[in-house]
Amino acid sequence: MRRLGGTRRRGRTSRLVAAGVAGGAALAALTVPAAEAGPLRQGSPHWAPKDPGTPQVRFRGLAAVDRRTAWLAGTGGTVLRTTDGGTSWRNVSPPGTGDLQFRDVEAFGARRAVVLAIGEGEASRVYRTDDGGATWTESFRNTDPKAFYDCLAFFDRRHGLAMGDPVDGRFRILSTSDGGRSWRVLPAEGMPPALDGEAGFAASGQCLVTSGPRDVWLATGGGAHARVLHSADRGLTWTAADTPVPAGDPAKGVFALAFRDRTHGLAVGGDYRPGRPSPQAAAVTADGGRTWTPAATPPPSYRSGAAWLPHSRTVALAVGPTGTDLTTDAGRTWRTIGTGSYDTVDCAPDLGCWAAGEQGRVARLER
Repeated sequence: MRRLGGTRRRGRTSRLVAAGVAGGAALAALTVPAAEAGPLRQGSPHWAPKDPGTPQVRFRGLAAVDRRTAWLAGTGGTVLRTTDGGTSWRNVSPPGTGDLQFRDVEAFGARRAVVLAIGEGEASRVYRTDDGGATWTESFRNTDPKAFYDCLAFFDRRHGLAMGDPVDGRFRILSTSDGGRSWRVLPAEGMPPALDGEAGFAASGQCLVTSGPRDVWLATGGGAHARVLHSADRGLTWTAADTPVPAGDPAKGVFALAFRDRTHGLAVGGDYRPGRPSPQAAAVTADGGRTWTPAATPPPSYRSGAAWLPHSRTVALAVGPTGTDLTTDAGRTWRTIGTGSYDTVDCAPDLGCWAAGEQGRVARLER
C-alpha cells in the first residue's frame, strides 16, 4: 500500500430508495449555476461542521447511515459514532487498539459495523460490533508479514471483501460470507499480475467499492499506469483497465472510486504530496470500468474521496486536502465549492452526506 503521512495505504452497497420531496430539494440545491460556485456559504450547498472533539485524530474511514447516524474510523485506534446528526459523538473504539490506524468502516445501521486497521503484518486487522460499539470482536488478524490490507467493501449485509497490496505479484483479496464474522483469503489465480510498484491507497476507504450483488472494483497507483480492476463474481476473477489518471510514482494514482450502478463510475486521485500538480485527477466510465475517459474539466488538485448523491444520475462530490468539488454532469466537469480539508466523503439514501478528515474534521452537507 502507498504510504500516506508515514503509513501505507471502501465501497458502499448500492441502495435504491425513493427520493421524496426532501431529496428533490436537496438535489436542486446542489445544481446551483457555476457562476455561484465560490466558497461554500449559507444558502448554497456547504459543509456544516459537526465537531467530535478529537482534533488529534485523522479520520479516513467514514460510513454514512443516514442524516442522523454516521461512523468514523481514524488514527489512534479511534472509532466514533453519532445518532443525533453530529450534535454528540460517542467514542466506541475497540479496547487495546490505541496503536492501530483504522482506515475504513462499513456500517449496517446504528448498531452493526465492521472496521479495518491497516499496516504491515499483524497491524492489518478487522473488528466487528453488533451492539453499537459497546463490545467488539477481532474477526481477522493478518499473519503474513508480506501482506498489507487497505480497504473494505460489502455487497450486502453478509458478503464482503477486503483488499490488500500485492503479495507474490498479485493483489490479495479477503472474503466474508457471514457479515465479517470470519474471513478467508481468495485464490490468487483469478487476479491479473500487478505492475511493478503497483499498490492501493488507504486514503479514504474507497480504493475498493461495490455495486449490486456481485460487482466490485479496486483502484491502484504507483505503477506505470493507474489502473482499475473489476470483478463480476465477488472477487474470484478480475480484469484490469488503464485509466488516464497520472501514475508512474509511488505518490500518484487512483485514490478513490464511486459507482452509482454497475456501469457508471468515477475515479479520482492525483499526486497526494502537498503542492504537487495533479492534472487529469478524475476520470469516468460508462461501461463498468472496461474503459475510462478523462474528465474534461477535472478537480484542480489531488482528491482522495468521492461519492454519488443517491437518486441522481449526474451529481457527485469529490474531496481532498485542498477542497470539495461538485459535478452535475456525471463527472465530465467539476467545479470547486469549498476549500476545507477532507479526506473522505459518503452519502446515505436519505441524502445525508458526510465528510471527514485531518484534525478531527467532520461535517454534514447542508444548504
